[in-house]
Amino acid sequence: MLPELGLVSLALALMLSLALSVLPLLGAHRGHAAWMATARPLAYALLAAVAVSYGLLTWAFLVHDFSVAYVAQNSNSLLPRAYQYTAVWSAHEGSLLLWLLFLVFWTALVARFSRKLPAPVVARVLAVMGMVALGFLAFTLFTSNPFERLLPAAMEGRDMNPLLQDPGMIFHPPLLYMGYVGFAVAFAFAVAALIDGKVDAQWVRWSRPWTNVAWAFLTLGIALGSFWAYYELGWGGWWFWDPVENASFMPWLVGAALLHSQAVTEKRGSFPGWTLLLAIAAFSLSLLGTFLVRSGVLTSVHAFASDPERGMFILAFLVIVIGGSLLLYALRAPKLETGKPFTAASRETFLLANNLLLTAAAAMILLGTLYPLLAEALDLGKISVGPPYFGLLFILLMAPLVALVPFGPLTRWQREDLSQPLRWLAPWAALALVVGVIVFFAWPHGTAKTAFGLLGATWILAGTARFAWQRLRSSSKGAKFTAEMTGMLLAHAGIGIFVAGVFITESTSIERDVAARPGQAFELRGYDFAFEGVEKVQGPNYLADRGTVVVSRDGREIAVMHPEKRAYAAGGQVMTEAALHGGLHRDLYVALGEPLDQSGGWALRLYVKPWIRLIWLGSLFMAAGGFVVVLDRRFRRPATPGAPA
Repeated sequence: MLPELGLVSLALALMLSLALSVLPLLGAHRGHAAWMATARPLAYALLAAVAVSYGLLTWAFLVHDFSVAYVAQNSNSLLPRAYQYTAVWSAHEGSLLLWLLFLVFWTALVARFSRKLPAPVVARVLAVMGMVALGFLAFTLFTSNPFERLLPAAMEGRDMNPLLQDPGMIFHPPLLYMGYVGFAVAFAFAVAALIDGKVDAQWVRWSRPWTNVAWAFLTLGIALGSFWAYYELGWGGWWFWDPVENASFMPWLVGAALLHSQAVTEKRGSFPGWTLLLAIAAFSLSLLGTFLVRSGVLTSVHAFASDPERGMFILAFLVIVIGGSLLLYALRAPKLETGKPFTAASRETFLLANNLLLTAAAAMILLGTLYPLLAEALDLGKISVGPPYFGLLFILLMAPLVALVPFGPLTRWQREDLSQPLRWLAPWAALALVVGVIVFFAWPHGTAKTAFGLLGATWILAGTARFAWQRLRSSSKGAKFTAEMTGMLLAHAGIGIFVAGVFITESTSIERDVAARPGQAFELRGYDFAFEGVEKVQGPNYLADRGTVVVSRDGREIAVMHPEKRAYAAGGQVMTEAALHGGLHRDLYVALGEPLDQSGGWALRLYVKPWIRLIWLGSLFMAAGGFVVVLDRRFRRPATPGAPA
């Protein structure tokens, strides 16, 4: 009976989202206060209905209700308790319900923290978010019912995908979805502003905190997913340009452009049309990622579904949402004011260059991801677009961005004499060049790639430090050092740390495949890996071949590592669990291959990866910057309508 109640809750949510989509919007159009006032209660009720449905699906997993088809397909009585919770979002139907839960959660947050906004604005924003929820609820109810009964009930479940039975599953999807769905708020504010026909500093100021939080969550989600793939898949890579990886990276890039464009629009009134377009694009790319994952058009470790009916539904939804918002933009954007004029040497110009490079990178990734699909659809043959294309073009587009990062904060609005920022940054440019030269000639096992990477990282970090020092000097004379500045400094420092980590690990990492027998040792980059053999180990729902590798250096034991090959009881799937011994300056990584003979020999893959943790440390700095910006007091005080701040 409880699964049916969950389905009823979803049906109720559908009706509530329909009411939220219509009543407040009509109220704002007609100036009807009572209808506009329904927006907040409807948003709260919508959250309650979806939360009840999600809670009941979770309960079905916890009590092993294998009469529910989704539970029978993605759980098992042997599944550890922690993974019974994560199994809820381990496949298509449940992950979609989690997406919905976050969408209505964001909607309720906007309702709660928008009490200082004019009633028509709140009504329009919540109505737009209600429309998005309506589409996803219809998709869930008509094509992806998570409460569908299995009659007769299964005696036992098939088990959760072994690849997903990992702590990373607890955090990665929720963080990623919080970011994905969070861009719906910026989208809703943009569409509401277009409906109203008025885009000013006030609109942007209201939407900026939501955009920053969404981008920060997406940063954390992507970073955690990268780390999870790194230690789980057994190949030692942190990014593969997988199509679904790309699907999350594209809205991140456009979101980063949106953050900077919003700052210009709020403070100077410039780029209002561009800011609106980026807000639409960021959420549109989030929806595109949903389509790619669930339509069956991609082959990926992330892909959930292969039902053409679902794919066509999402495609139609994409056309309606993206097409409708772009049509509205085309009708209203030509009437927008362009803001104050600025010269080529100004902060506006640097931020515009930032925007263009980030969106060009997103467009390049979009082309590389979709072109094989289009080629196959047009009978042009199967075409593979992989890391050589993405890696080369991304570096070419990002190199100018790295060069420009320190200039933006040090340049004045509207007009600037570039000789001044050049004088400030000249010593730091010389320092970066010296670091690059020293690294090229003195870094052990380094290459020109290492030198260029550390040159760029030093340049970003030094330029960021120069701005921080200048602002601290100014603050002692009465100027403010705001939370927004602190967030920017953290994010820019994160970029520098990230760049250093990427180039060092990509150019100096080493791997070796060996045929190991008990008692053999192998040297790799000064580390001795001694293989002691493999034993059988019983897990909660699997039987594992567990290897033992003792790592030492200069005769001193560093770590005892236990890579595994796990055979899961329910489905018989075999998974590799790599062993990892990490630190800030290097990671040691061992993956167990296949048995070689009856004498105990096994294939091993050994890695030494210097400074790879800087990649995720830099990501944490960037995410922290996004969260800190929200603390700026300016976002909590009203702006003068129609005038830039």
